[in-house]
Amino acid sequence: MSSIRFFHTADLHLDSPFKGMSNLPEQAFEQLRNSTFDAFSNLIEKAIKEKPDFILIVGDIYDGEDRSLRAQQIFQKGMEKLSEYQIPIIISYGNHDHLKGKWTRFSLPENVYVMPKETTKLTLNVRDSKVNLYGFSYPERHVLKPMIDTYPIATEQDAVHIGMLHGSLQGNTTHDVYAPFTIEELLSKNYDYWALGHIHKRQVLHTDPPIIYPGNIQSRHLKEQGVKGFYDVTITNFASDCTFIPTSAIVYDKIEIDCANLIHANEVLRACGQALENFREQFGAGVVWLYLKNIDEQGKSLFEETPLADWLEVIREQEEEKTPFVWIQSLEIDDSAVNRYEPTLASESVLKVLSEWDEKHLKEVIKDLYQHPKGSRYLETLTSEDLESLVSEAKQQFLKNISTSK
Repeated sequence: MSSIRFFHTADLHLDSPFKGMSNLPEQAFEQLRNSTFDAFSNLIEKAIKEKPDFILIVGDIYDGEDRSLRAQQIFQKGMEKLSEYQIPIIISYGNHDHLKGKWTRFSLPENVYVMPKETTKLTLNVRDSKVNLYGFSYPERHVLKPMIDTYPIATEQDAVHIGMLHGSLQGNTTHDVYAPFTIEELLSKNYDYWALGHIHKRQVLHTDPPIIYPGNIQSRHLKEQGVKGFYDVTITNFASDCTFIPTSAIVYDKIEIDCANLIHANEVLRACGQALENFREQFGAGVVWLYLKNIDEQGKSLFEETPLADWLEVIREQEEEKTPFVWIQSLEIDDSAVNRYEPTLASESVLKVLSEWDEKHLKEVIKDLYQHPKGSRYLETLTSEDLESLVSEAKQQFLKNISTSK
């Protein structure tokens, strides 16, 4: 067989709302709001340049089941560009863009094939190679049962077999659990490659054959740190070569600043500025969380006398004219150096209770706020990530309060 080459991408989440980022300057927020589209454009441009034999998109093209008009138009134009180069696109819709959603429909060009709600085999002929693709689209948002049993076992020895599955590895609860599977179940199908979607963290679950989550193409919050992108895959004689290709328009990251032996404010500000410049040179535009560590006895008075909000404001000001923009979302310090926390039975009990709060309990705690007849209309629905952030912030605030009260 000759080599076949394809791109494997998933979780585009076009037109994500970027909640919690409205404090950015207007121009920076607009760039952030367009970042999923810019990342998608990077994918399209790479495909036009490299001309793979086909592209797999494994779920969650859109951020919501209503599929915004703008997102659909941009996606449709991208597909038309690829159509000009006769590059086939195979889509399996996921839980965010399931088939029961309500939206104003766009017609996609003939180079785009959408997997139906039943698991289906699609055959492509790539030069002298036969490629069998297996997958399904979510008929509704919640596909909680395992779908792996609906995938046939590969028997054609002279064909390449590729599975597309938007779902969760059994036991992984970092995302809502949909269409769960085990690695052993995937391997039992005798496929040459498993193209996964749903988990936003890039992961190679198995190498021979490859079982891969490419992650999403653009970060949207702190938990999605680092460069995002897709996989460029070549299969030759049933052996795969998989290369990660970046697409991020804006990189999210946490930057640690070593403050050892820094005893003056200008030294700390210079260290922060240099770290941000290094980030800018490596990644371009970004949203970052600064963490100041190794603050010694001489330096800790800098942060005892001046609120962190003032430090954050000054650092933002020294960066605001630089391009590409790097927005400092927050500034944290190593509290152990400034306010030393001494565990007590009472404080440890409080932290234990906070750690044991699950999503159901958290929603119960805040239900009165969300049921308020006037105020609730201004509140957005909290995601699992939002609720986890609330717990984390509550712990930090508790530790700061008991440390400073001594």
